[in-house]
Amino acid sequence: MRRNLVLYGLLAVVLGLAIGVWVEAAGGGALPIDDVWAAWMLDIRVPVGETIARFLNDVGGGWLGVVVVPLVTIAVLLGLRRPWAALYYAVAAVSSVALVQGLKWLFDRARPEDMLVTSDAGSFPSGHVANAATIAVTLTVIAARAWVAWLGGVYVLLMVVSRAYLTVHWLSDTVAGALIGAGVALAVAAAFLPRLTAERERHRARAAVGS
Repeated sequence: MRRNLVLYGLLAVVLGLAIGVWVEAAGGGALPIDDVWAAWMLDIRVPVGETIARFLNDVGGGWLGVVVVPLVTIAVLLGLRRPWAALYYAVAAVSSVALVQGLKWLFDRARPEDMLVTSDAGSFPSGHVANAATIAVTLTVIAARAWVAWLGGVYVLLMVVSRAYLTVHWLSDTVAGALIGAGVALAVAAAFLPRLTAERERHRARAAVGS
């Protein structure tokens, strides 16, 4: 199981990097699929959708998404007496952010024009989507519940759509971000899996006794 997590995680990261190489080979601009996706996002743009996308922009990045949300998540996990889960989440989150920022510097891809929100330099890969994917995978590993995986998947999908909706990322940026963020979380999980499993069983046993 642990070996599979590492393999799947590395495969996801490699696929994300492959998209970056593809973009570079194409000149660094928009790929044909990027243009099609961007045009569709523009066609379906409505005020309500823009409001939701702006909310996701705030929650998924900046100080709120990179500092406040992780700290609150760690605090909740510690409050639930899940210290190994908190440590796993912290290591995965920091590793994901570090890798994404390094890749942004390496690829230095220009963002789309006419952005609706202010954003940093480097379009590839999407930090917001990578962060969302890391959160989705880590919480799925920690909880080991199907409904957590489903909610996490929906959150990642909404983040993917919102980044193009606000014209701050190309589709290829967001797909790569999802792969890289999820891949990092899976690979890191391998190091914590035995302790996470034992901790989760103890937590469920306490909950059963309490009920």
